[in-house]
Amino acid sequence: MHTPENAHDSRREAAWGVVYGVAAYSSWGIVPVFWKQLRHVGAVEILAHRTVWSLLAFAALTLATGQLRALGAALRDRRVVGAMAATGALVSANWVLFIYAVAVGRVLDASLGYFINPLLSVLLGMVFLRERLRPAQWLALGLAAAGVVHLAVRAGSAPWIALGLAATFGVYGLLRKVVAVNSIPGSTLETLFIAPLGAAYLATLHAQGAGAMGRADLRTHVLLAATGIITALPLVWFTNAARRLSLTTLGFLQYLAPSGQFLLAVLVYGEPFTTTQAVSFACIWAGLALFSADAALRARRARKVESPRE
Repeated sequence: MHTPENAHDSRREAAWGVVYGVAAYSSWGIVPVFWKQLRHVGAVEILAHRTVWSLLAFAALTLATGQLRALGAALRDRRVVGAMAATGALVSANWVLFIYAVAVGRVLDASLGYFINPLLSVLLGMVFLRERLRPAQWLALGLAAAGVVHLAVRAGSAPWIALGLAATFGVYGLLRKVVAVNSIPGSTLETLFIAPLGAAYLATLHAQGAGAMGRADLRTHVLLAATGIITALPLVWFTNAARRLSLTTLGFLQYLAPSGQFLLAVLVYGEPFTTTQAVSFACIWAGLALFSADAALRARRARKVESPRE
């Protein structure tokens, strides 16, 4: 039985989860502006820099927040180590896909992937966490699927950038939710697995006389170093949100990021927005609107039920 104090604590945690989620997804919505400044550097090289600088940023956050002992405990837990190795691989794939999309002027495709992602999170919650879907949520998923199928049929091929981004980040979010590790130690651990590969790649490039390191201008070096904090803060915010919120609520917040990316792609970068894309986006937006309305209605009913007991 939940006491009023427990209910208050749960609501407070959920409120903080929403704050963290809004911060994470809003920052991801405008981050193409940053990556556009590095379009003269190869996507894989940027990924390598990002892993190395992110490890340094997460290590500093671990020390600053006094979570070194928690990191040591995570390293001794085989289940956590295995899961963080998997999340490291997933987030690396997501990073390189996104960086590539920005570099080649396909921010619109990236935004489509992150519009799909909230509904994919709902589906993953149903399959792996036994979160039950309501009829409105099933309809929302159907609308999103119709949008993706329409885009694939008219384009003659699957929107692989969008689907790759949605799949990698969807599964990443699922794993980070179910694994018992705090956000900062967990992110430090996952980058610990991928940073050595990034460092080795950068060292190889340098030995071959290639790559930006030591050859590019000061501005490029500063931007490459900044990839660590640009990566670390939103991920910390995201994992804090994921630990406090259901995948359903997290999915609701996720459309903040692709909304920002979509506006940047069309209004700032002038990417073409075809009729085919308009129809597909309309289906996905309709699904998100239905999902959001259903979530808001459920939350309102829950508050009405809880209020007489307090």
